[in-house]
Amino acid sequence: MNIIMPMPKLTDFWEIFKIIIVAAIIVVPIRFFLFQPFLVRGASMEPSFQNNDYLFADELSYRFLEPKRGETIIFKPLAEFSPPFIKRIIGLPGEEIEIKDGQIIITKNGKEQILDESSYLSQNTYTLGNFKISLKENEYFVLGDNRLNSADSRVFGPLPRENIIGRVFLRVFPFANLTKIEAPAY
Repeated sequence: MNIIMPMPKLTDFWEIFKIIIVAAIIVVPIRFFLFQPFLVRGASMEPSFQNNDYLFADELSYRFLEPKRGETIIFKPLAEFSPPFIKRIIGLPGEEIEIKDGQIIITKNGKEQILDESSYLSQNTYTLGNFKISLKENEYFVLGDNRLNSADSRVFGPLPRENIIGRVFLRVFPFANLTKIEAPAY
């Protein structure tokens, strides 16, 4: 038995074209100005994020709010033609960051605080380095959670604000780890 299908009409193509245009008008601004997907490559943020985790970054909030300590961000690295990095904000503008004896000491307005990272780092994580840096306006100090396997501000220095793409707010893959990402409370 042969089945004969009628040829699609020009109006059918026009309807499909209109649907594609409306979808593009909705999706493109969301993708380029509000939320952007990223795939984690490497082990620099373990145990918080694993290789091949699929994340969404909020690009809008940093246009109105200042980045906060503990937030995980996506940023353009200082080297040209390098893919975006993912790190955690440790130091904020105007602070002095010192790494000494495995601890991070933050000084602002003469007050010292030893950073408690126990909510996202394991107890045996040791922060290598022995240096002190003062952050200027619009500069941030970022570290990977896997301190022994991370190229971060200890290597490339302070991160300029304009290099920040967005704040990680959602892990969508693997589905078993679907999670809204919050900054830790210090």
